Amino acid sequence: MTETILALRPAIAVFISMAAAGVILVIGDRVTANRREAVTIFAALIKAVCVFSMIPRVLTGEEPMVCLMEIADGICLSFRADSAGMVFACTASGLWILTSVYSMGYMRGHGEKNQTGYYAAFAMCLSAATGICFASNLFTFFIFYEILTVATYPLVVHYRDQKGKSAGRKYLLYTLVSGQLFFAGMVFVYVSCGTLEFEPGGFIGESMSNDQAALAFFLLILGGMVKAGVMPLHSWLPAAMVAPTPVSALLHAVAVVKAGAFCVIRLVGYTFGPDLCENCGAADLLACFAAVTILLASLIAMRKDNLKARLAFSTVGQLSYILLGVSILTPESMAGALYHIVAHAFLKITLFMCAGAIFVTAHKSKVSDMRGIGRKMPLTMAVFTAASLGISGLPFMAGFVSKMSIMEGAAEKGEIFFILTLAASALLSLTYLLPVGYAAFAGKKVNPEFASADFSLTGEADLTMLIPLIATACISVALGIMPDLGVHFMELAQNAAAAVFGEV
Repeated sequence: MTETILALRPAIAVFISMAAAGVILVIGDRVTANRREAVTIFAALIKAVCVFSMIPRVLTGEEPMVCLMEIADGICLSFRADSAGMVFACTASGLWILTSVYSMGYMRGHGEKNQTGYYAAFAMCLSAATGICFASNLFTFFIFYEILTVATYPLVVHYRDQKGKSAGRKYLLYTLVSGQLFFAGMVFVYVSCGTLEFEPGGFIGESMSNDQAALAFFLLILGGMVKAGVMPLHSWLPAAMVAPTPVSALLHAVAVVKAGAFCVIRLVGYTFGPDLCENCGAADLLACFAAVTILLASLIAMRKDNLKARLAFSTVGQLSYILLGVSILTPESMAGALYHIVAHAFLKITLFMCAGAIFVTAHKSKVSDMRGIGRKMPLTMAVFTAASLGISGLPFMAGFVSKMSIMEGAAEKGEIFFILTLAASALLSLTYLLPVGYAAFAGKKVNPEFASADFSLTGEADLTMLIPLIATACISVALGIMPDLGVHFMELAQNAAAAVFGEV
């Protein structure tokens, strides 16, 4: 009985938040906001306990697996908790708790409408993201990849205005079209191989010629590149910033873009395999797209005055670090790519939480209007500045660990251009993020609103917003000093990379 429950934990982790979404929709607005939020927090805690409890077994090489339904010969709706999936799942489930607490302060403080739909859709997104983490094959992965697309749409169009609807249509156009190409590639792989089960190092092997593999890779990778915001398939991501800030944090740190990056990891490491990706030229092409995206997105971010837009283009560039690390095809770069899922998640969600706290408390969204705001919100702006340094790769922050691992992999392959690309990106990140903190604290020209005695802002944001953003910042520092802190993120990433490259 105990072993059965242990084997079911991946499925429980997936469906607990889906059940919470159903409960939230059923109770609707007939109960107080406290009860709706209590359901969210309770489900988030159960999910986190379920996910984190699997770490000891996964570290010893076990992979809890459950098959819920056999669809056809070689195709099963099934979940398996392996090292790579655990990195993403631990990140998503842990951050759901903090984001849920933050959402309470934001949604109440800003007097948001449609809160029932918001919390229900949020829970569905986390269910889909966890399904993506634990999918044991391409079929299960595709099912939850599409559920994530549909579940995110109500969040993007949350305000139900023309701007939101336009952003929602663009989001669906990009993600659904790429999803159908992904489905076509999946069918092609199944017909050629007779299976869709993920295996470290890839399962396609010699079932396809290099030309066939290149075609299948092209069809499948589009799904990952769109959700990961790779240029020129990125424009849906900045458009989606019309959504509430907690949704932006979800899109950029936990769910959609991370799902796209994780899709690339599954395709390169567990479907095609490093050797086939190198032989068919897929890895080189992916690396070029990633490098161009890193540089262009950073340059565009420098020109954005809206803080959320600046952070959006920062995400476009930072997510391509993961793609670049994967496509370099070394154990070090693969481990760095997996760890960057963690590092970027905590750092970027911190930045978005700070932006949301500023918007709700001071009603400011443009960088040019924030001169002197650090004198009114010192903790928020200090955290923003620290996270800005972390996202740029400052030592003793989580971003430094992941980026150095990717650079080590690039050095091993002699890829000097990629090393220079990462170094340039770090400098550009400082260029577009540090001026925000500088203006907040040291700017000589202070926004008169912040200097006036009768300004309505008398202190920091509400504690329900302030505590989560301080917590994520502290975790980012802790993960930079001790990468295996508690959860063994780096050990899991290294184990996954070693398995992909046949070193275990």
